[in-house]
Amino acid sequence: MSLAASTDQSVIVVGIRFRPAGRIYYFDPLGQTFATGQYVIVETVRGVEAGRIVIASKKVTESDLSDPLKPVLHVATEDELRLMLSYKSKEKDALVRCHERIVQHHLPMKLVEAEYTFDGSRLTFYFTADERVDFRALVRDLAATFRTRIELRQIGARDQAKLQGGVGPCGKTLCCSSWITDFGIVSIKMAKEQGLPLNPSKISGVCGRLMCCLSYENDNYIQAKQQMPQIGTFLDTPSGRGKVVSINVPQNSVEVMLESGVPIHVPVDNAEEKAQAGGG
Repeated sequence: MSLAASTDQSVIVVGIRFRPAGRIYYFDPLGQTFATGQYVIVETVRGVEAGRIVIASKKVTESDLSDPLKPVLHVATEDELRLMLSYKSKEKDALVRCHERIVQHHLPMKLVEAEYTFDGSRLTFYFTADERVDFRALVRDLAATFRTRIELRQIGARDQAKLQGGVGPCGKTLCCSSWITDFGIVSIKMAKEQGLPLNPSKISGVCGRLMCCLSYENDNYIQAKQQMPQIGTFLDTPSGRGKVVSINVPQNSVEVMLESGVPIHVPVDNAEEKAQAGGG
């Protein structure tokens, strides 16, 4: 067995990405030493591919590995790197030519990206579609055109945004294309929890789905609200007694509707002190 195992059933692995902000995959270094940033040639379930080292060495337990480790074959040579750049430069033209074929075949699909393997042995086209598409004739046409193995992969709206990149409503590069490796669960409940307006245009990203960042502070909001007066609670305030009608976590304050019908905003500490002093 080539795995560098120790008495605690752990193995040494290297972490490799195949695209920027992509998922990190573990491989068996076969006793070789690598440096972060190096391009290497690896064996994958889809064949031999080139990837970049992002974790030079890490010890993991065998139980944490979902699949048997594939090996790192060697550091990419200068010739292999030149070959990779050569095929990379052909992807834009491949995208244009594939789009022409899609139009000719009258297929209801939107092409997103073309991607060659480092040696040109496989060309993958990513696309979106509202329904299942029979693209078998298209694949045969593309194989004859490009003289290589063709794969077509249907992806979702979030994956499309990740591949194409862009700028979010915040004015910064999309999280999904810059650092998010896996999409987490984002729900409308998170927007409600944070008191955000439920206007789709305000809480949706460029992909049209709920913004990933809704999940970043959600746990903090939940914990903070547990320490604050709940909506419906009656409090004594410097302006009189009233009922909590809303909570503002960032400002650590609550909106209180006084018995006189006038709404006021009160810092939580002040309201709690008055509530305790007044007996609730």
